[in-house]
Amino acid sequence: MPEPTSSSLPLSGRKDEDLPGHWLLARMGKRVLRPGGQELTEKLLADANLAGADVVELAPGLGKTATDILALSPRSYVGVEADAQAVALTEQAVGDRGSVVHADADATGLDSASADAVIGEAMLTMQSERGKGAILDEAFRVLRPGGRYAVHELSLHPDTLPDEAKTEIRQALARSIKVNARPLTEAEWRELFETAGFEVEQVRFAPMALLEPRRMIADEGLLGVLKIVFNVARNPAARKRILAMRSVFTKYSDEMSAIEVIVRKPDVAA
Repeated sequence: MPEPTSSSLPLSGRKDEDLPGHWLLARMGKRVLRPGGQELTEKLLADANLAGADVVELAPGLGKTATDILALSPRSYVGVEADAQAVALTEQAVGDRGSVVHADADATGLDSASADAVIGEAMLTMQSERGKGAILDEAFRVLRPGGRYAVHELSLHPDTLPDEAKTEIRQALARSIKVNARPLTEAEWRELFETAGFEVEQVRFAPMALLEPRRMIADEGLLGVLKIVFNVARNPAARKRILAMRSVFTKYSDEMSAIEVIVRKPDVAA
């Protein structure tokens, strides 16, 4: 598939200083935009058991994970994306091996009980409490009994982290990435899914090292990292924003991690 250009990326008309952090990184050439990197995505998809499954991916973005899903031989693939430009990018990645619908994650328009697996990465964290609940309700509706919802998100720890510390971290994230991020502790993620009717099957963690050199090379390859460095070096506004994001990630590295959660819709709905 052709690599996306800056003009083809979502929110391409906005200035670097105003872009949400993940789209700013994408504009600079970064393709893996998940908190746990490509390694945790691969573990998530393997744990979700997608071979022969009807798969729905929520907010596929650039279509990077869509290609990983298709490599696992699902029976079908449907991406649900709210941004029209991101729809086009995922359609390029998927080709004739699946489809992409232009819709919100909390109102997909898909048939009830039509999927065996729902995949979502780095999108629930960006939602309010009400927004998280609405997306979980929609995933529950779309899944068949026994179906799996697998997410790769940002987590806070330990579970005993004081509320004032959570607020400080969330505010620092919001200022740096220009998105009102609301990561949860493991206990809070579990409670969220269980309240929506899911059964938690597996939880896995990985370091939140999105902008660390070792993770960057693992995710993007050496040539990819050099391209990103070149783009950032010649763009002062982007460089200032990305350094600020990295500073926040480093400051709170002991309290933040990537989290994989796989939950299951009961065979008989409660």
